[in-house]
This record gives sequence, C-alpha cells and structure tokens, in this order.
Amino acid sequence: MRYVRGTALNTISDYRIAERDAPQAGPGQVQIKVAACGIGYVDVLVALGGYQVKPALPHTPGQEIAGTVSAVGAGVTGLAVGDRVLAAAQGGFAEYAVAPREGVFRIPDKLPFASAASLRLNYLTALHGLRDRANLQKGERLLVLGAAGGVGIAAVQIGKFLGAEVIAVASTEEKRAFAREGGADRVLDSAVEGWRERLKEACNGGGPDVVFDPLCGPLFEPAFRSLAWRGRHLVVGFVGGEIPRLRVNLPLMKGAALVGVDVRQFVLFERTKAAAELEELIAWAGEGRLSPAVGRKFAFTDFAEAMAWAQSGRGMGKTILEIA
Repeated sequence: MRYVRGTALNTISDYRIAERDAPQAGPGQVQIKVAACGIGYVDVLVALGGYQVKPALPHTPGQEIAGTVSAVGAGVTGLAVGDRVLAAAQGGFAEYAVAPREGVFRIPDKLPFASAASLRLNYLTALHGLRDRANLQKGERLLVLGAAGGVGIAAVQIGKFLGAEVIAVASTEEKRAFAREGGADRVLDSAVEGWRERLKEACNGGGPDVVFDPLCGPLFEPAFRSLAWRGRHLVVGFVGGEIPRLRVNLPLMKGAALVGVDVRQFVLFERTKAAAELEELIAWAGEGRLSPAVGRKFAFTDFAEAMAWAQSGRGMGKTILEIA
C-alpha cells in the first residue's frame, strides 16, 4: 500500500509518500480500506512536533478516517467485511489502516465518506462542550469564536440543534457567510477595537450565556467580560497564539465559569459516554438533521498541500484528504 511517512518532525517537507505492506488486523482490531481522512490544525501540529506529546518516528499523520472494513481480527464482533465505517486510527494518511474495535463505528449508506471523516473530533468536541460542560439550554445565547473553522462550525450547528441563539465570529466576510449557512443567527467580525460594543448590540444590550472558544486569542478576555450572569466560557483550544491569562476577580463578579473542554481526555476517561454521543451524531447526520461541514478536499498525492492548508487558518470546515 501507499502511505505518508515522516522521518523528522521539522517541516512538511520531511514527509513523503512511500510503500509498505498493509497493516494486518490483530486480535480485537479492524483493518479499514481508507476512503477519506480528516485533517485538523492539531494533526499538523503533531506532525511538526509542536504538540505536547510528540509522536514516535517514522510518523504517519491522520487520526480521523472513513472507509470500508477490509478485514477483522480475532474476537471482533458486530462488524463485517464491506461495512462502511468511521474510525479513530493512527496513521490515516494511508490506503489501509488498523483501528481497535471500540474506535470503529458503522455509518449509514447515505453519509458520504468525506462527511464521516469530518464528524468525529469536531462534532464530538462541540456536543460534549456545549451539552455536557456548558449545559447549554434551549433559548440561551451562544457566542462561537473562530466560527468558520472545523470545530467552530460544528459548534454553530450543534448549538442550533440544541435550540440556542447563535452569534458567530469570523475574520472575513466569506467566513461569516459560511457561518450563516451553517445556521448562525447573527455574525460579527473579529476586529478587537469596538468589538464588545458590537457584541452588546448583537445581544440586544445583553451578553452571551455561553462562549465556545477554540482560539483563546485577542477576543478571549473581551468575550469573558461580556458574559451574562452565570455565563460559561468554554476553553477548547489555543489556535490564537500566546495563551492568555484571566484575572480571577472576573469570574467572581459575573458568577461565571471558565470551563475546559478536552475531547481526548473525555474519550479516555468516559469512553462509554463518548461512544454513545458519537453514535448520536452519526444518527443525526444519517437522518439529515446534521450536515457535517466538509471543507476543501485534496487528492492523496497532494497531502503536503493539504497539511499546509489545514495549518494556515484560511480553510472553512474540515480539510479532507481523499485516499480512494
């Protein structure tokens, strides 16, 4: 099979397409013929050695795949060769990948592979953050920063699905239009000067009940200061640059909470609940009640361009590498 192999964690140019035997499914494992692999900012961060946990070398990027079951290992039940699935698998930039049975989920026939590869991390993060961590209620006001990115647009869609009024923040008119198409009720630019006043106007003189923040950039403190009484600010990621700090008197004065959302640890420590929520998302997508936001697609041979695009911050939705 063909796969992407990196011998160093310095630059994207350290990665090349190579050939090797396809990995075989061992006991409790599933071999998948990969059709599509989702690429997020974190995937590139890991591939370039910028994540807190560095991968072993040689490294093959990609952890969100969708495709067809091509073999099952001993002890695997509930799956058969030919089943359409999405999975959490290390080394998704490859024609075949192996995943543990518990990380493999069947998908409906009507759900495209690219959509399935966009679903797992972003939409599970949004659902876990908004429903489990923020306890978002119908009719509450949700502010989504970085709303055109993969996890941002997922939060816009999930927020609307849960009955919230959604205000989306994005840096360009194209991205704001994308957020509107995703269901945002109102949109705001991200220029810092005068931003709180524009947000207050968008909130009809009030403030958001929940902030979903995958950036934690220049708008972090202004957004927190704008929270309504008993507001919840979800810390989802740090794409915005230097990690900001918050004076501890601010949560006290607003009766507000700063809440962490880490889907990796959610899956690790609450595996059963995480799996149930992912099954919910798959069902909603299969029923057409949720439309995973697929961004720009790249051919397998253009993996380096795809990685650069995912890293750039210019994309909207989930970047997809089409393997087959």
